[in-house]
Amino acid sequence: MGTTLAAGATGFGTGLSLIVAIGSQNAFVLRQGIRREAVLGVVVLCALSDAALITAGVAGVGAVVEAWPPMLTLVGLAGGAFLLTYAVLAARRALRPEAMTAGDGTASSRRAALLTCAALTWLNPHVYLDTVLLLGSVANGHGDERWTFGAGAVLGSVVWFAALGYGARLLTGFFARPASWRALDAVIAVTMAAIGTSLIAGAL
Repeated sequence: MGTTLAAGATGFGTGLSLIVAIGSQNAFVLRQGIRREAVLGVVVLCALSDAALITAGVAGVGAVVEAWPPMLTLVGLAGGAFLLTYAVLAARRALRPEAMTAGDGTASSRRAALLTCAALTWLNPHVYLDTVLLLGSVANGHGDERWTFGAGAVLGSVVWFAALGYGARLLTGFFARPASWRALDAVIAVTMAAIGTSLIAGAL
């Protein structure tokens, strides 16, 4: 029992250490949380995506990904191009900020948010390196407790994205001012541009 709990706790901590960082996906979840648009869908999509990737890593799919490097190259180029495009859009918003309007948004805006979130998640080769390869390797080092480790990592992902998406609304008052949105979108634009450039440079 003690070994099982230790494996789960280790997975939880390892998972959090990999996802609690400033990145394209977290920046997007934060923005949606502040706007209160499609928050549940975005949080669930991020958590389920991580769960699928972590499960694949624990199951040993990481070895397949590692054996075929061109896959990560293609994902890197596509993801880098997407992030650069998103950076341009964020920069345009920073130049023409508006006060935040909280609400659930229209069906089309929710659909766009989910599609964007899916692209930010699955077109980032770092996601495969962190979840499928790294977490998968660490999990398999736990032998029979590898699935408990994986469950802990999945729980860490769920806790983080829920806290980020729903905790962001505490900043609603601050972001009711256009200047605050200008600052946030400027940071997002720089973050997306930097990650997108690094992805393309790493893939070439």
